[in-house]
Amino acid sequence: MDNGFFRTLGKLADLMILNILFLLCSIPIFTIGASMTAMYYVTLKMAENEDGYIARSFFKSFRQNFKQATVIWLIMLLFGIILVLDLLIMKNASGTVATVFKVIITATGFLYIMMLIYVFPVLARFYNTTKAIFKNSFIMAIADFPRTFVMLMITLGSVAIMFLNNYVFWYGILVWILAGFALVAFANSFFLKKIFAKYMPKEEEEETSSDGWSVDAMPPSIFDDPNANPETTDYDTDDTTKSN
Repeated sequence: MDNGFFRTLGKLADLMILNILFLLCSIPIFTIGASMTAMYYVTLKMAENEDGYIARSFFKSFRQNFKQATVIWLIMLLFGIILVLDLLIMKNASGTVATVFKVIITATGFLYIMMLIYVFPVLARFYNTTKAIFKNSFIMAIADFPRTFVMLMITLGSVAIMFLNNYVFWYGILVWILAGFALVAFANSFFLKKIFAKYMPKEEEEETSSDGWSVDAMPPSIFDDPNANPETTDYDTDDTTKSN
């Protein structure tokens, strides 16, 4: 039973359970942020081969991050609605000025999706203030753009493929309901764990939590002034690795 085939089946079963939990906890809409944070908490552990109890880990992160994740989600949701409205307003506009605005809105939309890919995994993995989460997510997305681009293609490609034809569309919906969201998060987690590793100093003393995750202070950003007072940096005592 301990061969690659059965381990893969077991991993797929875990992802299906995780996907169902994500969907059920996202039904009120305003809880999507907390649900997505909890999902990434589990998939990041799975990517690091630290599998445990899926439901227990999910709800532990869901409860712990609920307030902050909900605030972040509502901010992202509001900004997303504004972007969609801007696109609808400019859809039938013509002329040079309209074209420039369409390009700006489209570019902003890609930045928005990049931030959406990062903010909840960052919240799942690190202790940050809400302001720092947005800042750190943006820095990570730009600083490691090749991996960000791959995750962007995984996320957008998994949605775009559904619109090839009606047959693919309806089967695609079934896949998303069964495991789609968790599969995308799991795939992205392999890239995210490598990105996050850059912000975890190995030379500092670690406090290991009961489930094997450590509590480390995040180092200053590579974009910060190296001569700045460390007490004023955003990656100080408020920004530490999650001990969930």
